[in-house]
Amino acid sequence: MVTDCGDRCDPPKPKSFLARLGPGLITGASDDDPSGIATYSQTGARFGYSLLWTCFFTLPLMAAIQEISARIGRISGRGIAGNIRRHYSRWLLYPIVVLLVSANVINLAADIGAMGEALAMVCGGPAAIYAAALSFISVLLQIFVSYRKYSSYLKWLTLVLFSYLAAACCIKIPWSEVLLATVTPKLRWDAEFLATFIAVLGTTISPYLFFWQASMEIEEIRCTDGEEPLKFKPQQARVQFTRIRWDTYVGMALSNLIAFFIVLMAAVTLFHSPGEGVDIESSTQAAKALEPFAGKFAFALFSLGIVGTGMLALPVLAGSAAYAVGEALKWPTGLDRKPLDARGFYAILAISTLLGLALNFVHIDPIKALFWAAVVNGVVAVPIMIVMMRMVTNEKVVGPFTRVSKPLRIMGWLATLVMLLASIGLVATWHS
Repeated sequence: MVTDCGDRCDPPKPKSFLARLGPGLITGASDDDPSGIATYSQTGARFGYSLLWTCFFTLPLMAAIQEISARIGRISGRGIAGNIRRHYSRWLLYPIVVLLVSANVINLAADIGAMGEALAMVCGGPAAIYAAALSFISVLLQIFVSYRKYSSYLKWLTLVLFSYLAAACCIKIPWSEVLLATVTPKLRWDAEFLATFIAVLGTTISPYLFFWQASMEIEEIRCTDGEEPLKFKPQQARVQFTRIRWDTYVGMALSNLIAFFIVLMAAVTLFHSPGEGVDIESSTQAAKALEPFAGKFAFALFSLGIVGTGMLALPVLAGSAAYAVGEALKWPTGLDRKPLDARGFYAILAISTLLGLALNFVHIDPIKALFWAAVVNGVVAVPIMIVMMRMVTNEKVVGPFTRVSKPLRIMGWLATLVMLLASIGLVATWHS
């Protein structure tokens, strides 16, 4: 339920177009985290331009499902897990939450390790110390800084994504070949190609993004005077649905544009011919491999981008895990709440981050597990997406807002079908 957040929320200010960009922009930008960079770099290095088209193919699918996530949160005043607990089977809820948290911890481990290594490559010094320091800074900011201020920091941090556009300008790109490959999709029926394809889908259409964006809409309600869930203030619907659509599509477009350039940079510099691509296992390895081809300036931009996107992604990964667990167990949740008022929520947030950090100090290799975590995300997303598509037209969840535009409904179900077919294809070719 939405409640007042007291003095952890700042008074609302007049909103320009840029000021209206919030949950969708942050969600989209966080999708290009160090683990995503590793997946995109591996895609370009192994398959060249062959999968560039996926960045445009996934955009409307990704945007539609994220808009639906936002609508559920804004209308109902509850997150995805809270709505599943209230209106669906808990036997569905608990496995989803466990798998979500597990995948998030692996992603956190990879992101934290990559951030430490990237900072060490640029500045020198021990990567482990950098990783620990960045992890603790992220946790402390989430716990002790008001949601309004912290979300503002995250919005400005999205600018770091443009470092990848700048890095791309440092290499010579054969645009005619690139454009031809982008508009002529190619598919191969083998396990490696399909695993990479579903990893890209799992990176762009990730369950933690659904949970995060729905929950951020609730935070916005709590922290803005005069706003309530649309079930109780339907007169606000037109303004809020328009804002959600713009916010979401801008965020997802930025996310996929950056993904396109990361795949492209890896394809131009690291891919040689079919079957002879470079095997990239981490974002920092991609940065090192790029240096001989793109120069030190591009290497520095790429490396610092890893740190910046990591600081953007850590709260999204840890926060979505905390929201999911908190809502499933009926705990008070929210970054707007004081630490003592939501101890369980902040404990999950901190523990998830620290577990991710700890995986970098044991024999488990989070970087190698990362690619398969993206695959797991792609598989787990299917049941969540099916439930979400049912939620958004369920009167018990969304009240009078059961009518969803036909294009949005079609794209949401198409996104679900694509994720289902990709998962089936992976299983069918697993031992081929």
